[in-house]
Formats: sequence, C-alpha cells, structure tokens
Amino acid sequence: MTTIYLIRHAEAEGNLYRRIHGWYDALTTTRGWLQIQALERRFTDIPIDAVWSSPLFRTMATARAIYRPRGLELHTHPGLRELHFGRWEDRTFGDTRYNCPQEMALFGRTDPTWQAPGGETFQMAAARFDAALRSIADQYPNQTIAVFSHGSVIRQFLALVQNIPAEHWSELPFCDNTAVTCLTYDGTTFSVSFEGDNSHLDPDISTLARQSWWRKHAPVPEVNLWYRPLEIQTDRALLAAAGLELTEAQAALERDPNTLVTAMAEGEPVGLLLLAPEQTPLPGSGVIRRLYLAPERRGEFAALQLVGQAVSFFRSIGRDRLLLTPPPEVDQTIWMENSFRPAPAQAAGLLELYIGYDQ
Repeated sequence: MTTIYLIRHAEAEGNLYRRIHGWYDALTTTRGWLQIQALERRFTDIPIDAVWSSPLFRTMATARAIYRPRGLELHTHPGLRELHFGRWEDRTFGDTRYNCPQEMALFGRTDPTWQAPGGETFQMAAARFDAALRSIADQYPNQTIAVFSHGSVIRQFLALVQNIPAEHWSELPFCDNTAVTCLTYDGTTFSVSFEGDNSHLDPDISTLARQSWWRKHAPVPEVNLWYRPLEIQTDRALLAAAGLELTEAQAALERDPNTLVTAMAEGEPVGLLLLAPEQTPLPGSGVIRRLYLAPERRGEFAALQLVGQAVSFFRSIGRDRLLLTPPPEVDQTIWMENSFRPAPAQAAGLLELYIGYDQ
C-alpha cells in the first residue's frame, strides 16, 4: 500500500491578484512563503520517501517544505499541472465574469459542459491527473510520497476517485493553499483518508480565511477588476482625479494603449494604471507611473489587482522587476506586506517588486 500526501501549492500571484492561472507560471506571494514554512513544520516528523511536483514554479517552490529538509530530489511530472484554461490564461476573473458571463457561470458551478477556449474540460484534467498519479504511485509500493499540485485539478481528481456524479460537482469543497489530502493506493484503487486539511495554517496566513469568493453567502462581495485602454473623452473625470494631464495620457496611448488602462468593476470605471516601459532606472525594470483608485474602492484589495495587471504586462515584455512610487491615497502597509522593498539608490524614493523566477 502506498501512502500519498497530495498538497496544493502555496498562495501565488493568481490567488492574490485575482487572475486565472492554470498553466501560467505564477510566483509565490509573501503569504505563500509563510504557508510553506508552516507546512514544513507540519511534516517535520512524517517520513517521506519521494517528492513529486507539477513543473510550475508555485508547486516546486511549495515542495521545498518537504524535499529540502530531507535532502531528497524533486521530481516533476507535467500531468500534475493545473486545469488548462487555454485563452483564458492570465485574464482576470473580473474580465471573464463581465465579458464571458455565460461561460463563467458554467465554470462557477463546475458544469461538465464547460471548457475554456483552447483549454481542458474538468473531465480531461481529472483523467490526465489520475493517469499521472498512478504512474508515480506505481513506482513506490509500500512507501510514502508527497505530491504537489493545484486546487482545481485536485478537486476534480477527488471527484473522480470518489465517484461523485457531475450533478454534485458544484458541492465539492475548495481547499486552502498548502492544504493536505492523504490517500492510499493499492495498485488499483485510491482511497481518501482525509481531505483538504489546513490545520497547520493560522487564520492570518490562510488564503481562504482572507477571501470570500468561495463562500456561498459572503457578507461583502469581492471586487474583481478588468481593464480596458483608457478613453480620453469617457474617462476625463478619472484622469483629473488621478492628476494626469491630457497630453501625458494621449502620448501614452499613442505609444501603446496597454500602458494606460482604466480599471473596471463590472461596468464602472474605478481606477487607472499608467505604465512606463521606456523608463528603466534599474536593469530589467518597468515603472508604474501612476496607480489610482477611486476612494470607495480602496479597501477591497483592488490596489493589488492593479499591481497584478502591471506584473502581467511587464513580465510579458521580459522585465523582471517592477518599480512603484507608492500612491498616498492607498494604505502604505499594503506594499511591504506584499514583497515590495525600497529600491536601490539609483531608484531612490521608489519601491521595488521582483517578478523574476530565480527566487
């Protein structure tokens, strides 16, 4: 009998920035690294013979909690990757909810007919994961292994091995980041010993404890932003509130409309993001020239979603660090709590966020 600890990755950019990250290679957040430390403490006295992971950064980083203290090798398998979202990859949840409401409703209720354009169905992902985990477990009869993967594909795999019919998929629980599921495998059948346990996480570092999207009756709905190029005539009031001149806005739009965007909550403009890829005060850097949020949106984690949009843009053009002048209207503690640090002397007065993969 093989014992398998199946573990979801630590909190990553998609969880924090509210972006759809399946096969997109996102980084681990500050809170995620704290979760990894807690996971390492949980497994201190548990014997592990081998460690496997999806080949994405967020799972391999989480696997450090187990393979590094034991001096084990980390093995990877592409079949352990998250559900593939195709052309939805790295879009915001706000974008798909507003612009693809019917398809997003199917996804939200785990409808078996749902499939992102160019991506997988729930059934395809579960079958792919099941085949991968069997091939791994077959190599370790009567041993104990740790396997690191992703929330949606773990959820669908558990539905498969527990024979939960499609009409009940929407009732499946969501597991926290670094939550642990324990399985046994006899060479043919997987059995679930326990599922989605996050008892090693204090509430202040639990991702689900801080979010409400997964609750059936959330007291306050979360804001999920999407972005469009700023429209000079429509967004004049937003420009004025953000302190941007029309000439500066027009020049940015002429250079690249993706560098000056309006943040939207459903159909309402609620913020503005101005990026300056032409400015590189540090090697490999990109600059957020202005990040603005309407007053009524400043307490909804929206500022971090704007940062997520900047990260997505600059990473796509090969930058590995982000520089920001902290806007005075946003709570300043948010930056230091989420991996920003004072930039070196040549960029004095700015905050720096490293967005490369060699962490």
